[in-house]
Amino acid sequence: MRMIFIRHGDPDYEHDDLTEKGKKEAEALSERVKGWQVKDFYCSPMGRAKATAKPTMEKTGRNYTVLDWAQEFFHLVDDGKGGKRIPWDFYPHEWAEEENNFVKNEWVNTPRMRSGDISRYYKQVCDGLNELTKRYGLERNGNYYRVAYHSDDTIVIFCHYGFTMIALSHLLNIPAQTLLHGMFTAPTSITVLNSEERYEEETTFRCQTVGDVSHLRFAKEPISGSGYFAEIFQE
Repeated sequence: MRMIFIRHGDPDYEHDDLTEKGKKEAEALSERVKGWQVKDFYCSPMGRAKATAKPTMEKTGRNYTVLDWAQEFFHLVDDGKGGKRIPWDFYPHEWAEEENNFVKNEWVNTPRMRSGDISRYYKQVCDGLNELTKRYGLERNGNYYRVAYHSDDTIVIFCHYGFTMIALSHLLNIPAQTLLHGMFTAPTSITVLNSEERYEEETTFRCQTVGDVSHLRFAKEPISGSGYFAEIFQE
């Protein structure tokens, strides 16, 4: 089984849509994706993800299935200053000094995450992923998967940066805060996971690539730094 996560294009967050640049990115993306052999397309219920998927659906004559649990992971937690913040927008000392942030499944139990009931929202994503992989023959068994039947199917999910990191946390058994604060995937970037079925009855997922934007380079479209706080390396 292959799972491909595609982040939405350069966002217009105010209107939950794409900027004009984001629309150019989505068009470049569609030229790449239209040639893939995809079993099923899925999409977040949010407007910017749907707008990103639209050119691909038009070129392929396909439709996507909306996954409500694949919306952006925007649930708010206390920021320690009398306000609220999304779960990954913190300075290093605000999260890295908490050792449980580096422990799988314990990061949701830190005081800050408990303030926003993050464990419940994380479970919703994990449960959704478990149900999804089960449709393609992989049944979650603790930290790995039992192979009910072999599948070479490729599925694509148009979604969001935060959601993708949360999904990778579950699929790869990595504490989410390490990914959320340590990784960046640019708008319309592609993240590919494959199930390595080296053994007949069991498997795990392994990343082939994270955040690939070669379609943007091919289209001579600059990489957007939306959600990134350093200078983007433009090849």
